[in-house]
Amino acid sequence: MTDYVILALAAFFAGTLNTVAGGGTFLTFPALVYTGVPVVAANATSAVAVFPGYLGGAVGFRKELAAFNRKRLLRIGLLTAAGGLVGSLLLLVSSNEAFSIVVPFLLAAATLIFAFGSRMQAWARGQGGEQREGWLGTLVVAVYGGYFNGGLGIVLLALFSFWGMRDLNAMNGLKNGLSFILSAISVATFALAGIVAWPQAVVMMAAATIGGYAGAPLARALPASVVRGIVILVGAVMSLVFFLRLL
Repeated sequence: MTDYVILALAAFFAGTLNTVAGGGTFLTFPALVYTGVPVVAANATSAVAVFPGYLGGAVGFRKELAAFNRKRLLRIGLLTAAGGLVGSLLLLVSSNEAFSIVVPFLLAAATLIFAFGSRMQAWARGQGGEQREGWLGTLVVAVYGGYFNGGLGIVLLALFSFWGMRDLNAMNGLKNGLSFILSAISVATFALAGIVAWPQAVVMMAAATIGGYAGAPLARALPASVVRGIVILVGAVMSLVFFLRLL
């Protein structure tokens, strides 16, 4: 029962964080590992836990998504689905030992991406052309998202900036849409492979959904700098904990 309380609290605050700024994976994944779920299954279960939030985000930005050229959106969506499938399959063939070694570096990279995401986007805007996208960059980001989705939202926004996109609402709409596609592919793959800890996942999905709803007024009340600082602090602490686990 104590484990489920920990998981529910982690998922609640993860849902809140994802609504406010992102970074919910920094809470759900470590909480699952702490309660005894093997790291590969914990990563898969974490992906399932935050899935409802991506669906809600995609629905919320349906007008922005509808404004995209359908052929372009279909092309990007198919590349994202293909990359997400590859990343998910890579996770399935990763042993718990190998993934335990990779995780601290992934968490640290996600934390750095979140911390310097605005600079990445500014740099990308300086490099990008007008509304262009490359299949390779999309595929690489999708593979990362299918394997480990920490910091995915910031990576996607930087990628869109590199394409030359400027409208933040359109970028957030596309980010949520692609995140939903990635998450759906990952959830289906992990479920079919039987590596999801479903009792924990169901509890966390419910808590994350409630947390996401509660995060909306919080997002309006808290200064952005405070929220970013919290996410970066949590990410740095979790990275350090997982590095220490390797010793």
